Amino acid sequence: MLSRRDLMAAGAALAALGAHGPARGQTRPTQADLLRFDAVGQVTLVHVTDLHAQLVPMYFREATTNVGVGEARGVVPHLTGRALLDHYRIPVGSPMAHALAYVDFDRLARAYGPMGGLDRIVTLIKAIRAERPGNTLVLDGGDTLQGSWTALQTKGGDMVEALKALTADATTGHWEFTYGADRVKELVAAMSCAFLAGNVQDTEWNEDVFDHTKMFERGGVKVAVIGQAFPYTPIANPRWMIPDWAFGIKEDKLRERVQAARDDGAQLVVLLSHNGFDVDRKLAGRVEGIDVILTAHTHDALPEALRVGNTLLVASGCHGKFISRLDLRVEDGRVVGHRHALIPVFADAITPDAETTALVQRLRAPYAADLARVVGHTETTLWRRGNLNGTMDDVILAALMEGQDAEIALSPAFRWGYALLANSDITAEDVWAHTAMTYPAVWRQRMTGAQIKTILEDVADNLYNPDPYYQQGGDMVRVGGIGWTLDVAAPAGRRISDLTLLRTGRPIEATREYTVAGWASVAEGVQGPPVWEVLMAHLAKGPVRPVPHEHLRLRGA
Repeated sequence: MLSRRDLMAAGAALAALGAHGPARGQTRPTQADLLRFDAVGQVTLVHVTDLHAQLVPMYFREATTNVGVGEARGVVPHLTGRALLDHYRIPVGSPMAHALAYVDFDRLARAYGPMGGLDRIVTLIKAIRAERPGNTLVLDGGDTLQGSWTALQTKGGDMVEALKALTADATTGHWEFTYGADRVKELVAAMSCAFLAGNVQDTEWNEDVFDHTKMFERGGVKVAVIGQAFPYTPIANPRWMIPDWAFGIKEDKLRERVQAARDDGAQLVVLLSHNGFDVDRKLAGRVEGIDVILTAHTHDALPEALRVGNTLLVASGCHGKFISRLDLRVEDGRVVGHRHALIPVFADAITPDAETTALVQRLRAPYAADLARVVGHTETTLWRRGNLNGTMDDVILAALMEGQDAEIALSPAFRWGYALLANSDITAEDVWAHTAMTYPAVWRQRMTGAQIKTILEDVADNLYNPDPYYQQGGDMVRVGGIGWTLDVAAPAGRRISDLTLLRTGRPIEATREYTVAGWASVAEGVQGPPVWEVLMAHLAKGPVRPVPHEHLRLRGA
């Protein structure tokens, strides 16, 4: 257990990043501030996750809305903005407040600068490894090889080199699987670290496709790392890309892995998970013997480790905006003490690692001219993160309706994609950061009002089912051209109401057909232009100025 001294030290570390408010001119933290840590125990875990192939610093606005249901209602990570800052007693306007919350985002972003960047992350990891050379494990939580134009063009190959630069010891996957089964096997074979996915088996013999556990020794402690890939990959993404692999949470199989690791002498068991936070919180209460879950997929960032029974949950954000450090004191096969820091990667505060800077430049060089090409301008902030539409989503939806002459547009609720500040040029790289994927075709078809409502109800149940095991970890499908009310507390099939066609102001009729456009269908063989072409054509017509809208109404939250 943590001693009073441990608690005081952890509070002091957080205060170092939260003490500089607006009255002091948003003083930026230094690299020394970010790395300040009083080591504990024998093992140091460093967690990076959901990088989404972002190699250079960027801005990332955290969610305005992140609704929890059931037992997750009103608790972290489902607190945002002031509520989140108040919960952790983080001063508004401080560096950590800006990193964790959307409050006053544009102004503070300009004050503190961009975040992330592979060469900055490597600087921090090298410093931690130098401090704890025989004690440190670097674990990557997946969604690393996808999310940029360079990753799409190299089919994830550039990010295999990035994983090596991170000195990752193990990783797992989700969006990696959208390169297709054959390419995934090639990427895994090329990795310098272990790819662990114990919940992926072939459909013919139920045999493991990948390794499930890797044993390490750190600080005299035998550490078992078990990997858990995103369990709903064949539902959330195209099944036809991985037709012979079965996924799932697979509690019983995980129990077997944990027991086998203990039987093999593991004194510390770590689950490197891409389940999503609420799934992992439930899992921690049902599967005994896991000391730490490094959670991912839902892009949550928490400044403290959350304890569920005897298990610590660590959430490290996304896009390279944070890394987590967790020090553990292990005695007699039990964690008896820990200290945790969520380290915000303020790019301007960190000296880039020169070798990694050169690597990033080399990886981007073949595409540099295309990446830098200006394709538009935004007069307001563009962002995507959140349960409901973001302003970048609204631009994509407008482009779909305009380009396809549609009354209604649907856009998938992918979390990846960074923010653009108001009064910024939009480059091709910015567009691809929100759209670069292997199934980008735009489609157009006729749907009845009843079919549209069914789609919205199905997605709402995937997101707001009170049982985390029936949630698929996404956000609500983005909708253009329709106003509606979402009641998250209502039963399945009755959460969506007041559907209105915005161009006429009339209610959506169940039997009438409407022209609907969308993209990223999981069906095989969909024909249409890639969404980035449609979006760039829309942006070329003049500046965009989306503002948060009022035609989506949320109840029961």
